[in-house]
Amino acid sequence: MANTYKMTIAGLERELPICPLNDKIDIAAFVMFSDVELTVKAAEQLLGKSPYFDIILTAESKGIPLAYEMARQSSKRYVVARKSVKLYMTEPISVSVKSITTAAEQTLYLSQEKAAMLKGKKVLIVDDVISTGESLRALEELVHAAGGIISGRSAVLAEGDAADRKDICFLEKLPLFFK
Repeated sequence: MANTYKMTIAGLERELPICPLNDKIDIAAFVMFSDVELTVKAAEQLLGKSPYFDIILTAESKGIPLAYEMARQSSKRYVVARKSVKLYMTEPISVSVKSITTAAEQTLYLSQEKAAMLKGKKVLIVDDVISTGESLRALEELVHAAGGIISGRSAVLAEGDAADRKDICFLEKLPLFFK
């Protein structure tokens, strides 16, 4: 059986698999896909901690279930920054990002229609985990490019040094595992 890290998230016990990030650090992998119970409870608790917002923004793909559930519970809309340009996207705006859990640099895109949804609105940026803050930075750039106002930043978990940040709200600290 693989090495795991047991933790309580939104009142629910979960075992996260320990995965090697590089030769010096391992991380506990947190994936909300398929865990409806955790998604619903985490969304509820994050909404209780988040500042007022008009709309939610997340990055494709692991933040989508959380953003959807937070939007559903709050009766607000949500927008997904896509990782590739889709045929239906008109004049997309983009920003590059290098995430800790992704090997190559990626680009996030918003179509003009989605960007217009953010313009002049208070935007809550939502993600599953904030670690280095690179994905968060990219989403912030998209909000600014679209003319939106960042009202807050929320995540289920804050990993490593992100747990010391004062500009994000999160439910639990997720440690890094140094070898």
